[in-house]
This record gives sequence, C-alpha cells and structure tokens, in this order.
Amino acid sequence: MKQTALDKKFDKIRAMEEAGQLKPAKGSRALRKLMANRLAMVGLVIFSVILLMSIFAPLITEHDPQKINLRAMLKPPSWDHLLGTDRTGRDVFARILYGGRISILVGLGSALMAAVIGVGIGCYTGYKGGWIDTLALRISEIFMSFPQIILVLLLVSIAGQSLMNLIIIFVLTGWAPMYRMARAKMLSLREEEYVQALRSFGVPTVKICYKHILPNALGPIMVNITLSTAMFILAEAGLSFLGLGVPLSVPTWGNILNVAQDLRVLQNNWWLWLPVGSVISLFVLSVNFIGDGLRDSTDPTLQG
Repeated sequence: MKQTALDKKFDKIRAMEEAGQLKPAKGSRALRKLMANRLAMVGLVIFSVILLMSIFAPLITEHDPQKINLRAMLKPPSWDHLLGTDRTGRDVFARILYGGRISILVGLGSALMAAVIGVGIGCYTGYKGGWIDTLALRISEIFMSFPQIILVLLLVSIAGQSLMNLIIIFVLTGWAPMYRMARAKMLSLREEEYVQALRSFGVPTVKICYKHILPNALGPIMVNITLSTAMFILAEAGLSFLGLGVPLSVPTWGNILNVAQDLRVLQNNWWLWLPVGSVISLFVLSVNFIGDGLRDSTDPTLQG
C-alpha cells in the first residue's frame, strides 16, 4: 500500500522518538498555545503599549490635560501639540493618555468586580443547589430580562453622573452573565469523582467550591472577563458621547469623543475625534484578540 504524506510524517516522528531526539515540552501547554496564536500576541502588544502609555502619561507628555489655553484653540497637530488642541486649547494627546487611565479603569475594574461577585455567587449556589440556587437564578433572570444599555441608561439617570456610580452600575448590570456561566460550570463539575471523594472525606463546602472546583473553571471565566472589559469600555464611550457617562470635566476617551456630535468638527477638525476613535478601536480589538486566544488555549475541546 502506498504511504501518504501524513503516514511518512508519523513514521518520521516515530523514528525520532525511538532515537531519543524528541524531548517533552516544558511549561504550560495552554501558555504555549496562547503564545503561538499570532492575533493574541498582537493584541497583547497593543494592549500593553496603550496601558503603559496611559500609566506613564506624565513621563510621555508635559501638557496638563485640564489646562485651558484660549490662545491655542483648535490648533492642528504640530511639534508643540502632537495631536492638536481642542476648543478650549487643551492638548488632545495628553487628554487621550490621561483619559485612558479612567476608561481602562472603568472597563477592567467593572469586569473584575462583576466577575468576583458573579463567580462567587455562581460557584456556591451552583454547588449547593436548593432554594438558594433558585433564588439567585431568579434574581439574575430579572437583571438579564432588560437590555443592558437600557438598564444602564435608566440607572444613570436615577443615580446621577459620577465615576463611582458608573462603575457600580456596570457591576450591577454585568454580574448576571458571569454568575450563570460559573453556575453552569459548577453543575457539570460537581458530579466529578474527585468532588465526590472530597465530599466523602468531609471537606467543607466552601473549600470544595473555591479551592478544588473553581480552578478547573477559570478558562472560560478569564475569557468572559476580557470580553466584558471591551464591552464596558465601549459602553462608557457611548454614554460619555451622549453626555450621560463620566462628567465632562473628567478626561475619558468617551468625553474626548463627545465633540464629534458637531458636524463642523467632523468635517474640519479631524484631530479631535479620529485619534481617540482609533485608540478605542485598537484597544477593544486587542482585548478581543486576547480573549479569543485565551478561549482557544484553555478550551479542552480545541486542544491539539
């Protein structure tokens, strides 16, 4: 029978293995697969660059993002102002760097807090079951029955505009999907043999949930955190664009983009909206690329 190219490749690998030329790979298999994902690595580089530039903004630019200079209003990009100035003479480049701190804090902070609450409740109630599981499930269904953006707009109009209010509102509207995902994983994992063995040895419920079962469900949770981060950053930008997010006095990517409501700005002052729009798009894309890479590297059904 004629050998195919695949058969020849397997024979070559078998010969190398018998000769002792193949060495077992070291380190985490998921990490190696993540690093082999080019899009995920590109996303990680873009994410790191934008994050570090925002953190070290005082070392990158000498301009104050809040300083008004009426003599330099609507100046196009130049050596003094790399991305020009806005209507009150504030440096756009400095506002993008400092605004990244707030926008990333809102997105990543809200996603992490929502994950802590949702996963914490989902792990315990999913493992425990009974009335407490039913109660938590019904509460999550109430939050998920409303479109998230409508619920966010309603709560913002009631609570008022502030950075802390926006983070709390994002957490309140974002914990339910995390809870349901953690609960679903817990329902499938609690019947595993090692869990039955732990229960038979009298290990406390809390220890079984958070020490022994939760680490086996971290893969999809990490993916969900990255996707939630991108979603919250876009939500903050959208709300601030409408004037309902963080107060306009605080520099955020959404507040900088707020000036794009004016048609004359769109036509004549591209530096007021194009750079910050590009930064938002790049950052959200990078987070999504990282999330896709984490999903592919942690999903056991995709391991090859």
